[in-house]
Amino acid sequence: MRDLVRRIESATPPGRDRAVDALRAAAIVGVVGGHWLVTALVADSGTVRGASPLRYMPEFTPVSWVFQTLAVFFLVGGQVGAGGYASARARGDSYGRWLRTRMGRLFRPVAVVPAVWAVAAGVMLVSGVDRGTVRALGKLVWSPLWFLLVFAALTAATPLVARLHPLWPLAVVLHVDLFRLGLDGPSALGWINVAAGWLVPYCLGAARARGALDSRRTGWALLIGGAGATAGLVLFAGYPASMVGVPGSGLSNLDPPTLAVVTFGLAQCGGALLLLGPLRRVMARPGVWAVTALVNLSAMTIFLWHQTAMIVVTSTALLVAGPLPGLHDLPEGPAWILARLAWLPVFALALLVCRAAFGTYETRGGGRSTVVRKASPAPVTESRHA
Repeated sequence: MRDLVRRIESATPPGRDRAVDALRAAAIVGVVGGHWLVTALVADSGTVRGASPLRYMPEFTPVSWVFQTLAVFFLVGGQVGAGGYASARARGDSYGRWLRTRMGRLFRPVAVVPAVWAVAAGVMLVSGVDRGTVRALGKLVWSPLWFLLVFAALTAATPLVARLHPLWPLAVVLHVDLFRLGLDGPSALGWINVAAGWLVPYCLGAARARGALDSRRTGWALLIGGAGATAGLVLFAGYPASMVGVPGSGLSNLDPPTLAVVTFGLAQCGGALLLLGPLRRVMARPGVWAVTALVNLSAMTIFLWHQTAMIVVTSTALLVAGPLPGLHDLPEGPAWILARLAWLPVFALALLVCRAAFGTYETRGGGRSTVVRKASPAPVTESRHA
């Protein structure tokens, strides 16, 4: 283990902003932890269906505030994308070459997911598994992948949006919600927010890449303003308090994104900017940095297979031992939460197995260099304020 830590430390260029990698790792872990905690697979009369503990225990809604970390991921993506594109242009690389490299790193690991799950679905159907069960399991795997399409689209648009002020897409989100929710406009208008809503933190990241943000001043403004706006929207404008979708609720903050989830994301981005300085000090410790680097090296594999890991544990336990607390029962009480927390290490172990089996699809073709290569550091003026 010490040899691995030393190798990672020696392979990391001095100019790399490790705090940015720490934010990315935290965002990935947040998504995984959130899905494992707010997703239940209930065994009922020979079928398995999805359920959310937030529907039965709304008092645990604050859990969604901790684990809904997509805005931080788009903030980091905007900084890395804009910084990487600027570096590629400085080297004389074309837009096409830069985009092919970025899309290859993003989608190379994705190709194996439909192949594996097509075989798995076929085996389950042939074995007599109920179609509703197969559909419920497949939805858990496929539903998070919308994020990759949005992230790819924003990445491809980086040359156009790199200097776009975040207030412009925020204004679009505001007007879309005003028309569709306040004036009973067509609900289809909400899908404009899929791009506009996540463009807000992406543009913030791009602004940071070009040195246009004072981390402390901007961080406090975003944290206080975003939190205040979100509280006002929830308390007085009828937006849901949960920052993830809850089955059966009339309005979801994520499907499509609402103004509330965007302002909440601004508060998250503000907090992330304020944490950059402390994170740099923590990441100077070789052991902590090694763990962070390893999570980043496997970020796509973790994202793509974490739901599969949960499904494998849940299905195997059902076949071997029958319905178990925290895995197959209705998520309607504190006992379920305690039992689910006890299962999280088992999910993590299954995810490590998935990482061993499918991680090569992420690291082949030069993918491993994304963490140990020299990244575009934040401008000197940024580091003084962080």
